[in-house]
This record gives sequence, structure tokens and C-alpha cells, in this order.
Amino acid sequence: MNVYHFKKGTEICNYSYSSNILSIRLNRQRLLVCLEEAIYIHNIKDMKLLKTILDIPANPTGLCALSINHSNSYVAYPGSLTTGEIVLYDGHSLKTVCTIAAHEGTLAAITFNASGSKLASASEKGTVIRVFSVPDGQKLYEFRRGMKRYVTISSLVFSMDSQFLCASSNTETVHIFKLEHLTNSRPEEPSTWTGYMGKMFMAASNYLPTQVSDMMNQDRAFATGRLNFSGQRNICSLSTIQKLPRLLVASSNGHLYIYNLDPQDGGECVLIKTHSLISSGTTEENKENDLRPSLPQSYAATVARPSASTASTVPGYSEDGGALRGEVIPEHEFATGPVCLDDENEFPPIILCRGSQKGKTKQS
Repeated sequence: MNVYHFKKGTEICNYSYSSNILSIRLNRQRLLVCLEEAIYIHNIKDMKLLKTILDIPANPTGLCALSINHSNSYVAYPGSLTTGEIVLYDGHSLKTVCTIAAHEGTLAAITFNASGSKLASASEKGTVIRVFSVPDGQKLYEFRRGMKRYVTISSLVFSMDSQFLCASSNTETVHIFKLEHLTNSRPEEPSTWTGYMGKMFMAASNYLPTQVSDMMNQDRAFATGRLNFSGQRNICSLSTIQKLPRLLVASSNGHLYIYNLDPQDGGECVLIKTHSLISSGTTEENKENDLRPSLPQSYAATVARPSASTASTVPGYSEDGGALRGEVIPEHEFATGPVCLDDENEFPPIILCRGSQKGKTKQS
């Protein structure tokens, strides 16, 4: 592993390890190097090796997570080869905090929110996503991504304000879940016929098998984004551009897709821009105009108009329908050149990590 100073372009140090480097994670205090059977924790200021975690099960994908909040620097990694157990580790005190029985199957994705107070996970089945509190490991939320078939989760990420959780997979659907505020107050007595029926339905679920009742209590996606491809690895992110919430998806085919996200009503996200990341920085509008109906210019107008459900036009697997809602982004908000976000300099990178397949990476 070679560590470089990003601005000066000079090498700070280099390390060699006993086996392949599978993943690297860092914040402003700690740098993690994950091998198949060990995790190395370095101090970011002087790159001193602080701890080597050796007693871990085989981790062939290098799955691990590090909180970007350097005030706590929590680390999460799989604790079992056969179940979805998560080990929560304190990167400051260098001690194990707790273990979380997150899933029955093995883990596919784990991620912290920006403050390091929540941890989200998904198993290899990819049907259920759970969110736990940190550091006590209590389950806070449970979301169902789908039931039709198992998928491979490619990316799992919180929004910076922790109000949303986004998951992408090898299908053409990106799911966005809304983390509603939890309250301990007793729910009000229903005053309508539908309210009474809902209460009776929930009461009846207590007598059903556990798997059925759990499924009934799981929340579904708040919003979805449709990709024009499937089967490709991708990374998703929730960002704010020009003070408007956006869904960003970067795919292995070298393109960045930017979608509008309606934070009030959700529904289906509208594709706004497509950027080529491997060409000369060209930017194109969404050319599928026949798939984009005329949209209102404000959320108030969106709420006022009748909802119109639209079927997915992408062939293959599709789980959730949804109305096309949200604002149309003004033309002047995006430049015609490469992507440039407003907050790209808010947290400038500290170092650049490189490495190889045999202990020294070539780009991580």
C-alpha cells in the first residue's frame, strides 16, 4: 500500500502485507486495511500501526465499514462465515464494543451514517435491510427491498442528514428508504372505518407465524430510481446539489446518472442528467423524452395534481411502481462540462491510497 499526499503529489509512506489488500477505509483519524483474514488499523497522522485484528472469520470480499465521524471511528466487519453477525469495534479505544445478530444469512453490505450513530446492513439475499443504533446495537428500522427474488446488493449508503437510506443492486431498481422519527408515544385510537380495520389487521398479525408477521411490519421503499441497465456493479449516493436533493448512481460502464428526488412525496425519481466519466467529460440530457411526462415546477403543484402510476419501461425485473414526481431541474443548474458539485471542497481528501493485487494496490 502506497500513501500519497493528495495536494503535493508526494509519497508519504508505503506498507507491505502478507496477502492481498481487499479494501481500504479511512477518516481523519484512522486508516483501515482489510485482508481476507486480518484488519490493520493505522493512525492517520503518522501512519503508525495501532492494532492488528487477527481473530476474524475469512472475509474474501473485504467487507468492512469505518465511520467517517472521526470523533468515534467505529469499525464494523463480519463476525461469522455462516450468519449475518456484525462485530462493532471502537477504533479509538481499540476494543470490541458488541456483536449484532443482524441477519440469518451472510452479510453483503454494511455502512455507517455520517455521525456514526447508525449502522445499516443487508445480507446476501438482498431482500431485507436493517438499521441498528450505535454503540448498543439495537434494531431501529427494518425495510423490505423486495420479495420476488434474491439480488446482490452493490451499494448501501445513508444521506448526510440520515433521513434516507439508499440501496442499489444488480437489478435496474435503486431503492430509497425514509427513516421516520421514532416515537414512544401511544398511537391514537382510530376514528375511521379504515383505521379500525388497520388496527384489527395488525392485531391479527400477532397470531400469524413469525416470518409472516415480520414481513407485514416491514416498511417498503419511499422512492425508487430506474436504471436503463441491469447486472452491472454500481455505487449510489444521496447528495444535495444547488440546494436540491439528488440521487447519484455511478455504474461500471463509466457513466454517472443524476436523478431528482422528491423528499416529500417520494415516488419514482426522474433521470435528469447522464455524465460520461471515461470520455472527454460530455454531458447529456435524458433523451427519453417520450418516457418523461410534463412535470410541475414545484412540490406544491405536484401534491395538487392527481397521481398517475406508470409502469416500468425497462425490460426484466421490476418491483415497485410509482408516479413520476418532483421538480424538473432548471437548465442553467448544470454545466455542459464535467460534473462539479457545490460542496466538493467541503471535505478535501487528505491522502490517496494505492495498492496492488499482492499487497501493493494499483488504485483503491
